[in-house]
Amino acid sequence: MTEKIALITSELLAEVLSAQQSPCLSLYQPAHRHHPENQRDPIRFRNLVKEMEASLRQKYPAIESEPLLAPFEALAHNRDFWNHTLDGLAVLGGPNQFRVFNLQRPVAELVVVADSFHTKPLLRFLQSADRYQILGLSLDEIRLFEGNRDALDEIDPAPGVPCTITEALGDELSEPYRTAASHGGVGGESTPMHHGHGGKSDQADSDTERFFRAVDGAVLEHHSRPSGLPLMLAALPQHTAVFRQISHNPFLMAGELNVNPDGLSLEEFCERAWGIVEPQYLARLTTLADEFEQARSNGLGSDDVAQVGPAAASGKVATLLIEADRRIAGRLDSATGLVELEDLTHPQTDDLLDDLGELVGKMGGQMIVVPSELMPTRTGLAATYRY
Repeated sequence: MTEKIALITSELLAEVLSAQQSPCLSLYQPAHRHHPENQRDPIRFRNLVKEMEASLRQKYPAIESEPLLAPFEALAHNRDFWNHTLDGLAVLGGPNQFRVFNLQRPVAELVVVADSFHTKPLLRFLQSADRYQILGLSLDEIRLFEGNRDALDEIDPAPGVPCTITEALGDELSEPYRTAASHGGVGGESTPMHHGHGGKSDQADSDTERFFRAVDGAVLEHHSRPSGLPLMLAALPQHTAVFRQISHNPFLMAGELNVNPDGLSLEEFCERAWGIVEPQYLARLTTLADEFEQARSNGLGSDDVAQVGPAAASGKVATLLIEADRRIAGRLDSATGLVELEDLTHPQTDDLLDDLGELVGKMGGQMIVVPSELMPTRTGLAATYRY
């Protein structure tokens, strides 16, 4: 289908935030996957870097700006990078680090120079309710995909995930599959499933189930649990039936694609997958909004940032909904939760929604970025309390 990619993870973002040192430079811009649309992306990037330089000199006049901007300038002239972008771009830089993230979602152009990184577009990607993974399952190999409402890309299985039946079973592979493997294939549509009694058919069935068990356990451990994402199955009907019988993955979705992913383009695959994910996505957001309204009516929720701040600092916030593409300028005292509102043009201005989301996560709560049309409030946030 296409080249496999590595996507940002919550662990990687946490690593970036733990090492952030002021001043923190955050740059976001939409990008394009294909020629000729991607030809103007480096030009837009260079213009944003100039804007960043002006903001940096205004807000931190005593800071030496050239070392901070040098990695951005180098990236602007990296032709190979600009030929392999996705739909959005996030670049975070500071005195001790420089990170570039390709995103499966367009983001608005934005430059922020502040005491902390502006992370809400990244958090939206990581914590949006529309994300999902797909396990492409056959006896020849397994494939993994990750996507959202906008895009779908193939990802590399984590180390420890067996990609083929021979990799999973090794010397324990029975003779029917050992013979098939020696001739260049063991499954897919060319080698039908066996469901009979006795002899080679029983051995083949046993190998299939053991392979699927190994895949199920490894995907759960290395992909589903760390990401928390729903997992869709894409496989031929006979493989789907067997896998569902043996699977213990609680993230496995009810719906599936009864097709071998090798037969679809990524665009077709994404469209068909989203048709299954979207109803569950909308249902989840409706449930979260209803839970917030019920909690607020019982005095266990708020959409007032001045009230939510102290609640977040004390660990009361169980779920925080944040409106996508919304900023509230100000400062948050992470110890007390007290907020100080500011003007967006104020030097060293941070985003309160950013800081609240990070604080809720640190205190064990859940933060979810929600499209503006599906937010249950008009203030940019909705917090449901534990008590």
